[in-house]
Amino acid sequence: MRLVAGLIRGKQVDQAKAILMNSTKAASRNVMQTLKSAVANYSQKNPEERSADNELFIKEIFVDEGPTMKRMLPAPMGRAYRIRKRSNHLTIVIDRIHSGK
Repeated sequence: MRLVAGLIRGKQVDQAKAILMNSTKAASRNVMQTLKSAVANYSQKNPEERSADNELFIKEIFVDEGPTMKRMLPAPMGRAYRIRKRSNHLTIVIDRIHSGK
């Protein structure tokens, strides 16, 4: 997930969507959903601003550790191997590109 987040860090939203659409990583689908949600949240919080995707950019994106599910896998001689199924929390902050006027 952190590899995909690094691909789009600091990019404009339309560029980031194009990168994610062409990425072969499995995590890119989840990042795309979160990015669309962040853009929708931005437009809901700022209804007076009509912003297109090329006017918005990814100000921050980070991946934190989420809960880990612990499972056991049977092993030889009555032992068990621990399997850790890790998850994560993805945070995307969107902002508008400010012109230098």
